[in-house]
Amino acid sequence: MINGYATPEGTARFSRESEAAESNFKKFSSLSLSNVGIGTYLGDTNAETDKMVIDAIKQSVRSGINVIDTAINYRAQKAERAVGRAIAELTDNGEASRDQLFICTKSGYVTNDADLELGFWEYVKREYTDTGTVKADDITSAYHCMTPDYLSDQLERSLKNMGLDCIDLLYLHNAVEGQRNDVPKDKFLENLRSAMTIYEEKRRENKIRFYGMATWECFRVEESSNQYLSLEKVVEMAREVGGKNNGFRFIQLPFNMYYDQALLAKNQTAAGKPASILEASAELGIGVFTSVPFMQGRLLQPGTMPEFADLKPPLRALQFIRSAPGVLAPLMGQKSPAHVSENLEIMKIPSMMPDEFSKHVTKLTS
Repeated sequence: MINGYATPEGTARFSRESEAAESNFKKFSSLSLSNVGIGTYLGDTNAETDKMVIDAIKQSVRSGINVIDTAINYRAQKAERAVGRAIAELTDNGEASRDQLFICTKSGYVTNDADLELGFWEYVKREYTDTGTVKADDITSAYHCMTPDYLSDQLERSLKNMGLDCIDLLYLHNAVEGQRNDVPKDKFLENLRSAMTIYEEKRRENKIRFYGMATWECFRVEESSNQYLSLEKVVEMAREVGGKNNGFRFIQLPFNMYYDQALLAKNQTAAGKPASILEASAELGIGVFTSVPFMQGRLLQPGTMPEFADLKPPLRALQFIRSAPGVLAPLMGQKSPAHVSENLEIMKIPSMMPDEFSKHVTKLTS
């Protein structure tokens, strides 16, 4: 078991000692966080992929990345276990300490365990329904569950998977997207409040430091959509549940040169005015991590993205996203040694200044 969590002192020390460009860290909630993070979403559930993920995490940390993102359902719990092994090897070798690394995971989707020879529903029955953790009607058609008992169970499994006693950031995973097709809005908001209540309880137990929402559509779509969620109202709910110093501090959503709604769509409100989700987040004190920077490779095809600064396609994609006002870091999924080495060149390059970024946005929207 690895004790502790990311601290202002530890993350500041990491940024000072890193070989990454000095401007490639951002301060948020007193933490110094790399403006690129590593994700662990895709891959087979085999030992070869485990090793590639572990090696990619270690190489990323050595290159100046201290934000690591995973989820309990990624690779049916094996992604979390790979993260835990990578952290253990880095700390055992003295290459990093727990207080320097910001570890994020997610829960909400119903998952099985790839290390057990059980079918999905056989595992769900044995681990969840037979134990009374979950009732059959708690699980939506999207295989999602956000009852307090289930979220508590998943947190304990995530801690065990990663060998940690505290997780820095625990997201509620695609809550709107996983619930709203089956659950009326009023009931969903009641469920969301219950989830926040259990997360505040876990903060008091020092099992998590912060919580948030990892999303796909709800913060990007128009208000008329069944999937829409107002960040302003979510923040208000968090304050009602946890007070001024509540733990709701982060969201995650897709953003890249194709999925540009986070930057351009004025579908949220902040201080009584229409705002993009990035603007609303900045106004409300919410940190934003972004997913799918490469759209699983589709953005890297020749001619797909505008060229600038003589950067290779993956570096161009990361440079654009991390330079956007309000973004803490894009989370890049990488496993193969060649891709890892190529992507990590971004940590040697300073991010764009605001006026330079604005020029690229003008080109993008013209």
